[in-house]
Amino acid sequence: MSLDSTTYDALVIGGGIAGQESALNLAEMNYKVLLVEKDVSIGGKMIQLSKVFPTLDCAACITTPKMSETARHPNIRLLTNTDVNEIVKDNGLFHINLTVRPTYVHADLCTGCQLCEEVCPKVIEDKYNSNMVGQKAISIAFSLANPKMAAIDIEQCIKCKKCVKVCAPNAIDFDMQPQNLRVEAKSVVIATGFNLFDAKHKPQYGFGQYPNVINAMQMDRLIAPTRPYNSVLRPSDGKVPDNIAYVLCAGSRDSSIENAEACTNGCANNPICSQICCMYSIKQAQLLMGALPMADITIYYMDIRAFGKGYEEFYMQAKGMGVNFVKGKIAKITEKNDGSADLVLRYEDVTTGKLKEVKHDLVVLSVGVLSDSSITQTFTNQKVEIDNLGFIQSAHELVSPAKTSIEGVFVAGAASGPKDIPDSILSAGGAPSEAGGV
Repeated sequence: MSLDSTTYDALVIGGGIAGQESALNLAEMNYKVLLVEKDVSIGGKMIQLSKVFPTLDCAACITTPKMSETARHPNIRLLTNTDVNEIVKDNGLFHINLTVRPTYVHADLCTGCQLCEEVCPKVIEDKYNSNMVGQKAISIAFSLANPKMAAIDIEQCIKCKKCVKVCAPNAIDFDMQPQNLRVEAKSVVIATGFNLFDAKHKPQYGFGQYPNVINAMQMDRLIAPTRPYNSVLRPSDGKVPDNIAYVLCAGSRDSSIENAEACTNGCANNPICSQICCMYSIKQAQLLMGALPMADITIYYMDIRAFGKGYEEFYMQAKGMGVNFVKGKIAKITEKNDGSADLVLRYEDVTTGKLKEVKHDLVVLSVGVLSDSSITQTFTNQKVEIDNLGFIQSAHELVSPAKTSIEGVFVAGAASGPKDIPDSILSAGGAPSEAGGV
C-alpha cells in the first residue's frame, strides 16, 4: 500500500506525544498510518514545556527526536494544518473527509530561511509562547517546529506581499486553496489531548485583568530553554519578581460556574482532580529556585496529590529547597492601587481557620485540565460515547482501556481523561496494540 493512496490501516488524530507514540507503534508493526494534526506542526503541548517531572529532564530533548522520527517514518503519512470533517463507518471501513487548510507557503519549496519574517510588518500574538510576545503574520510556528516551514495567518495578514519579494524559491502562494481529501482507514485512534482551563472564567483571580496574574503554561514558557526572554520577568514592568505565588486547583476540583453564559468549554464546572497541576507547579517552583535563588516561592493548595513514582520524593525535595507550602483556598486576588502592580491574595488559612491577606509581585494560576471532545461530533452514523465531563469513554477501563463504544475506534492519551506524560505514553502504547488487531 502506497502512503499516497487513499486507504490506510489506521488513522491517528492528533500529533501530540500520544498521537506520535501511537502512530510510531503502528508503523513499526508495518501498518500504513495517516497522522492528522490540526496545527501547522506536530508536538502538542509537550513541546511547549520546560522540563518534565519528577526527573527534570528536558521536555524538548524527549519529544523532538520523536517528532523527527514520526515525520520521516516510511509508514507514516503526515498531514498538518488539517481538519477532520466527517467520519462514517461502513462495511468495516471508516470513510473520512478531511480539509487541508492552506498555509500559503509550499512546503516542498520553503527552506526555512525566515527572511519573510524579517520583512513582514504585521505582528500578531505568538500562541507557542502563550501570547506573551508577538510573532509575524508569516512565520515558522516555533524554532523546533516539524515540519519546519513558514505559514501565513491569512486572517491577520495585511497582504502587503513584502514576503513574496524576498522569497528566493518562490514558495509563497496567496492563491493557495483548501484541499478536500477523502480517505479510508481500517481503524481510528483518537489522540486529541486536552484543553487547559481558561482562567478568565474565574474572574475573582484577576487573570486577563491584572498583568501580573499569569497561568502555568505561561510560566513554563518563561523558564523553558526556548523562552522568549533571558530571565523570568513580570509582564507589567519587565522586572524580575522576588515573591511568587502559585494558586493550585484553578479550574479543578471546582463545581461552581462563573460567567456561565459566556463559557462554552466547561468553565470551572470541573469537579475532578486534573492529576498534573500539583506536580507541574512543584516542578516550576524548583526551577524558579534555581533561576531566581533570592525569590520566595509560595504554593497555596487544598491537597498535594503526589500519586506517581517519585512524586512524593519530588514534593519533599521542593520543601527542602525552601518552597513554602500553605494549605489554604484563595478567595480573591486584587491589585494594589499604589502603582506597583503588586497583588494581594485573600485566602482562608485552613490550619488556623482565619482569613488572611498577603502581598506577592507575581501570581501563577495552576490551571486544570478540560476535555476536548469536539472530534466526537465528526462521527455521523455511530456515536462515540463520552463521560459526564466530556472525555472519551473507555469501553472498559481495566480490561480494554483503549477501546471505545465504536468497534475499530480507539483512544490514546489524555483524550480519555487527565494524564501525565508517562501515563499518556503508556496509554498510547495500548491503543496501537488494539488497533493492530482490527
